[in-house]
Amino acid sequence: MTNQTAQTEERTYERFPLARRIEHLTMLLSFTTLGLTGLVQKFAFNVTSQFLIGILGGIEQVRSIHHIAAIVLILGTVYHLVLAGYNIYVLRMRMTMLPVLQDALDALYSLLYNIGLRKTRPQMGRFTFEEKAEYWAFVWGTIVMAVTGFLMWNPITAAKFLPGEIIPAAKAAHGGEAVLAVLAIILWHMYGVHIKFFNKAMWTGKLTEKEMLHEHPRELADIKAGVPDQEQDPVKIKKRKKIYLPIASVLTLVLLGGLYSFLNGEETALTTVPPQDNQPVQVYVHWTPTPRNTVTPTAVATGTLVPLTPIPTSNVITWNTNIGPLFQQNCLECHGAGGGFAGLDLSTYAAAMQGGQNGVIFVPGDPANSLMVINFESGAYTNFALTPDQLALIKAWLALGALEK
Repeated sequence: MTNQTAQTEERTYERFPLARRIEHLTMLLSFTTLGLTGLVQKFAFNVTSQFLIGILGGIEQVRSIHHIAAIVLILGTVYHLVLAGYNIYVLRMRMTMLPVLQDALDALYSLLYNIGLRKTRPQMGRFTFEEKAEYWAFVWGTIVMAVTGFLMWNPITAAKFLPGEIIPAAKAAHGGEAVLAVLAIILWHMYGVHIKFFNKAMWTGKLTEKEMLHEHPRELADIKAGVPDQEQDPVKIKKRKKIYLPIASVLTLVLLGGLYSFLNGEETALTTVPPQDNQPVQVYVHWTPTPRNTVTPTAVATGTLVPLTPIPTSNVITWNTNIGPLFQQNCLECHGAGGGFAGLDLSTYAAAMQGGQNGVIFVPGDPANSLMVINFESGAYTNFALTPDQLALIKAWLALGALEK
């Protein structure tokens, strides 16, 4: 290797100043924290997720860490917007991150080169088409995550202006975008920047001339040709700075005020209450068996539907209030405690629902298929003293589900 070749490889070019590297590191740490604390919440029942939640101090602590990382990401975004405006308006830097037609051609030429249909790699400028795609994907992802995160962080406020369905929709979009973003970093960014070619520019701020020739030959050509990246007139820069800085300051305060409102807009009802050990917990239990679903009235042999007796709406018909006293007055002489005639005991709710030797006589929700109703309406119980109104009351009780209390 000649001295000239060695000097060429050792010559470096500044690619990112210290401020940009700090910004990148901040966003890297916040994104990693968001991805970790977000995915363990999305897949909370996974064994690994539960292990990590335990290490981080519990689900409430995980949520707090997630929120802090989100605040850092938003502050980093505000800083990036202000700095981008300064570079574009004040310093007149070229907007080299904007996608252009050449990026599509570079992508096509790279594909052809990778599959062996093209002999040379495309010559790319300051930012390659892959870097631009990653940048704008990050912009899009940040917008989606910020909007959906606000909706979930402030669901009561959101529901005042938007349909309630937007909250679960935001949760689905937030989780889906998180998975997509993490996979993009692992599969695309890690390969392109750390495996295929270990690009140290975001850590050292510089690339060697050999690395520039490989990754950004057009930019290197511009540098060697003396093409300026920004306007050099200090007088014009000073004038634009006087205009930009007050406007940027006001916009920054507005954005920070919006962020403050974002964080303190409401107290949500989503706090997880930890279990209380050795404390009695009152459990709601039905006093009566859960009524069966109301069954559509059955059809008789003629093909017409059996009409149900209108149900009183003034109060609920129950065994204790209506049906038990009715049977006590009219039926216990033959169907009292201990079984009675045909093994049927109508003295209590439990005994009556059990039925007798002929089977169950009451079908909750279906008077037409209840044996007692069938026998009375068919005339089999002509010797028993139940009036039509009393039979209608029993049918209404059955239609309501045969409640005890």
